[in-house]
Amino acid sequence: MNWSTLMKQPSAFLPVAMSFVALATVIIHVALFGAAREADEGTAAHIWQLLMGGQLPIVAFFAIKWLPQAPRQALPILALQGGAGLAALAPVFFLHL
Repeated sequence: MNWSTLMKQPSAFLPVAMSFVALATVIIHVALFGAAREADEGTAAHIWQLLMGGQLPIVAFFAIKWLPQAPRQALPILALQGGAGLAALAPVFFLHL
């Protein structure tokens, strides 16, 4: 099994897609409403939290299933998943949202 075939598995691409949707949610919210802190978390914050937390079991499933079977192909995908997660975390951290 090669890298591109493994990346077509839902447990491989879903966390990356969820991270990018979470990042887009933050960017759209900041573009529309600014980066000011709010007294109460809004809908965008809850969507971001659900997307980021929801991908953790998917990443764990991917690692448990594919690392023993194809470690050379699974490690770059895990790194991609981690990088996408960090990209979604970065604006929240740097803008203190």
